[in-house]
Order: sequence, then C-alpha cells, then structure tokens
Amino acid sequence: MVEAWYMDESPEDQRAPHRLRPNRAVSLEELRRLGVVYRKLDADNYETDPCLKEIRRAENYSWMDIITIHKDKLPNYEEKIKTFYEEHLHLDDEIRYILDGSGYFDVRDKDDKWIRISMEKGDMITLPAGIYHRFTLDENNYIKAMRLFVGEPVWTPYNRPADDFPARKQYMKFLAEEAQ
Repeated sequence: MVEAWYMDESPEDQRAPHRLRPNRAVSLEELRRLGVVYRKLDADNYETDPCLKEIRRAENYSWMDIITIHKDKLPNYEEKIKTFYEEHLHLDDEIRYILDGSGYFDVRDKDDKWIRISMEKGDMITLPAGIYHRFTLDENNYIKAMRLFVGEPVWTPYNRPADDFPARKQYMKFLAEEAQ
C-alpha cells in the first residue's frame, strides 16, 4: 500500500524521507482530491498482466517504455537526478508504474505544501496535467519504471512558474471544483 505524508522544510539530502514531526499522513482520498490516481499491480507479471492491459486500453495508453534510474544505467545520471527534482508541470498526465526499486514523487497540495508519495514495486501513479511535482530516488538509489503515454510521448517539463499554461489553469479549475 502506498504511503504519503506532508514534508518538512529541511534542506538535507532530497532522498531522505523528510517527514514532519509528528508525521502528518496523507490518505489516498486526499491524493484523489488533488487528481492523483494510485493503483497497485503485479509488477512481477507486467508483461502479461490483464489488469495492466485493461488500464492501458481504458485510459488509451498507447505508448510505453521502461526507464532504469541508477548511476550505472542512466546516461548523465547526476544531471538527470537534478532535473527530475526541479519543481515542474507537464501539459499531459504523467503515468509511472514501478517495476522494481523505489523512489518518491512529491506533489503540491491546494495550499502549495509538499506531499511526498513513497513509491515501490507494483505501484502505479497518475499525476494530472498541470500539477506541480518532482521526482527523486530514495536512499536505495535505484528504480525501474514503466512510462505510459496517450499517443506520442512528450517529455517537456515546464519549471515553476508555469501558471499561464492551459493545463495549469484547467488543473486549478479542477481543484476549485473539488473544494466545493
């Protein structure tokens, strides 16, 4: 089961858990109200998993690849890790399915506070277009993930501030409607 919590403001290693003291957990329902969708799948059988096949069909995820983030596997590893951790948004949903290893996705809540989502093998997350977020490895320094897209992949991150993009405006409208 995925675990999420509000983060502290510590500047220490980004790969540390950064939990508030006392811990302030965030439920799946709270994540859903931010537009974040979580699923648990069978990562050992991802190539033949009927659940994954049905999700891809239902959500029209027509493109997929697999990325391994580890210093021995990813070209320009240090540069990529820094880029992934810069606060940004995308104009399309970001879908990641963890096949092995672990890491963190951080998302902003409606009050602009950071929530850290701990992801591990079998976890699938969908971050809505327009949500400010970032990614980092945890202290294990390794993750293997499937990246899914509707149509051709668009890799462009738009670093904050990016409030004038239609995707951001649509996301803010979604948050306002969820608050009612």
